Amino acid sequence: MAPKLKIALLQLEGFPTKKEAIANAVNQIRTVVKSEGAKLVILPECWNSTYSADEFGRWAEQIPAGETSTALAKVAAECDIYLIGGTYPEADGGKLYNTCPVWGPKGEFLGKYRKMHLFEMDIPGICTFSEPSVLTPGSQFFTFDIGETKVGVGICYDQRFAEFAAIYRQLGCDLLVFPSAFDDYTGPMHFELIAQARALDNSMFVVLCAPARDTTKDYVAYGYSTVCDPWGRVVCHAKEKPTVLTAELDFGMCAEIRKQIPVLKQKRLDKYELIRK
Repeated sequence: MAPKLKIALLQLEGFPTKKEAIANAVNQIRTVVKSEGAKLVILPECWNSTYSADEFGRWAEQIPAGETSTALAKVAAECDIYLIGGTYPEADGGKLYNTCPVWGPKGEFLGKYRKMHLFEMDIPGICTFSEPSVLTPGSQFFTFDIGETKVGVGICYDQRFAEFAAIYRQLGCDLLVFPSAFDDYTGPMHFELIAQARALDNSMFVVLCAPARDTTKDYVAYGYSTVCDPWGRVVCHAKEKPTVLTAELDFGMCAEIRKQIPVLKQKRLDKYELIRK
């Protein structure tokens, strides 16, 4: 029988202090595991910090040695789950990164992914933001295994780059997860559409986990955490408010769809190719 996996996306609200944000996340992780039996829990981008270029340095911590990582490792072990810890600013060697850490069911640190494509947007009167002004881009793809299933990790803006997702399929992933804080201008136009496109392109599940919308912030996140299946269909999505979203993923769909429409086998590699450097 093909493997199945119960996942939970926590579309978290923001809190004025890191301590309060951590306490809320830990409590919600415990609750969803107990009530829904989730085996993989996913947190959003910048859930325990202010999403602001000016503030990244103040909120940054070491990963996995910092207070947030310590709390997440502990609750992963307590609940016997895989935990994708969303993202929070990482300080390392005098540089800052937007980083997503991952833990296993014994609380073991499985690794981290540093955002490779840094978000830069300038639409006057709508949204102006520059991660490259303060953050350093990551350089490594990151995967981990849950039983027979290989999971890949990206962060928000990474999903706009089709080659990025295609590399993860090349690496054997059937699930690609993006903690994502799209803005509320491009979000309605692109967020769900991009998730569907990346899922359809690669015959894989794609999951976007966003923070809840807070219109009092300088940067207003869109919300609408989304799960797409390998056909490119939306399985479920949240709306703007804090939400716990759950879904059971049947990875048998991936192999079945790739057999029915073998796009990945029919690429003209004699004419073009995708290269991971």
